[in-house]
This record gives sequence, structure tokens and C-alpha cells, in this order.
Amino acid sequence: QVHLVESGGGLVQAGGSLRLSCLASGIDFRSYSMGWYRQNSGGTRELVASISSHGITIDGDFVKGRFSIARDNAKNSVYLQMNNLTPEDTGVYFCRASWQRTYWGQGTQVTVST
Repeated sequence: QVHLVESGGGLVQAGGSLRLSCLASGIDFRSYSMGWYRQNSGGTRELVASISSHGITIDGDFVKGRFSIARDNAKNSVYLQMNNLTPEDTGVYFCRASWQRTYWGQGTQVTVST
């Protein structure tokens, strides 16, 4: 059974930082492209950042160098370091694993206050 478990969300003031983690189990982690997506209150889900099995990264347009994604295949984990957060970054952040199939985590709430 596949599990993606996110952690690290919380409440932070504007300008602050958070580091999200996603621990995967039940998949051949190193073969999967991993990504972080976020969903706002309107229900729209958008790409934050992704990292391929070869380590190639893609950032969402709004990231503008503030966030960075990294993976540790030995720990079956992917991380999202978020700096200089703004209230517009508020949302539920989901971890996604994709290769032959796509799997989603349950999400972790990030709230950025003014």
C-alpha cells in the first residue's frame, strides 16, 4: 500500500520560512518524479515545484527563487524549503509521486499571516 505523508506545515508570519517534508512508502521511490502542489481556498491546485527521478527541478511561476525542492532517495523523502513566505502562499500543500501511476498525500496546511 502506498503512503505519502506530508509534515512541516503550520502558521508563519509573512517573510518567514517553512520546510515541508514528504515521506513515501510502498513505491520504488527513486523511480518516481516527486512534486509539491498547493490548493487554495478556491479549490485550485497548482504546481509549486517538482523534481524528476534524475534530479531535474521545475518551479511554479510564482516561486521566483523563494522555494527549493530536494529529494533524498535513501530516506524516501522529498522536501520543500520555502522562504520569504507571503499571505498568498497560504493553502494546503500536497505531495505527489508520479511514474507509472500517480499518488497523492493528504496534504499539510500552510498559513501565512500578515
